[in-house]
Amino acid sequence: MAGVELRQLSYFVAVAEELSFTRASQRLRVVQSAVSTAIRALEREVGAELFDRDSRRVALTAAGAAMLPEARTALAAARAAAQAAAGASGEVRGVVTMGTLLSTGRVNVPRLLGRFSRRHPRAAVRLQYSPSGSAGHVRAVLDGRMDLALASLPGRAPAGLAHEIVAEEDLSLLAAPDHPMARRSAVTLAELAEESFVDFPAGWGNRTLVDRAFAGAGLSRQVPLEVPDYVTARALICQGLGVGFLPAGAAGEMTGVVEVPLAEPLRWSVSVIHSAARPLSPAAAALLREVHAELEV
Repeated sequence: MAGVELRQLSYFVAVAEELSFTRASQRLRVVQSAVSTAIRALEREVGAELFDRDSRRVALTAAGAAMLPEARTALAAARAAAQAAAGASGEVRGVVTMGTLLSTGRVNVPRLLGRFSRRHPRAAVRLQYSPSGSAGHVRAVLDGRMDLALASLPGRAPAGLAHEIVAEEDLSLLAAPDHPMARRSAVTLAELAEESFVDFPAGWGNRTLVDRAFAGAGLSRQVPLEVPDYVTARALICQGLGVGFLPAGAAGEMTGVVEVPLAEPLRWSVSVIHSAARPLSPAAAALLREVHAELEV
């Protein structure tokens, strides 16, 4: 393994995460032939094929799956070492990958990123959303693809995750103005069980919170319409195609829909998360301080 290069590991991780040499080369901003050459050289060095590939698909082999977490750890350690050396002068450098959500409560992400950029001009932030919401952020933080994230964690946090609640608010139930529920002074979950819902994909924190609330009450519900953003959710609710739950802060800014009080409010929270097993880089630690500073604004 003495001949393994960090560049090869970086290319390997990109292909493993994208499961495509084309997408990996686009992400890395190098030609595809360079990625293919680096992967072949890495496979020769480790003495095993890392990918099953044909004209239609790319998949990790058993050797590739075993190597992936170690490769991520090695790359994270290399980044941390470089940032520590750069930080010896007192100047924060490096790239921090941070996950965020559509709603972050009292944490104003653009504002904290602005402060971070002004205070640490030699550092950069990669801001990412996950199609699978908070669950995707948790996986990315635990396996080293993200340094820290804002995530909603209903229930017990996974082992190995450091977490701190930084915002809380109720979920608001929204309905079309002419929906039968719209004129109610309050509704119960049992009364909502027969309604059609507009909701977000599995893994989103607000979806998980609502699903658990219904299950805890011994109820089930129908979610025929899953959407990835608030604009589409509002439009579908406005047309009377279903009711839906959104964080109160986002719901309060929406027109064309009505907020219906819940008899028993559902409390939604946002936490800042990072790995409990790996120390934060100086740049990531500085960004975490800016998250905490939001609580004092």
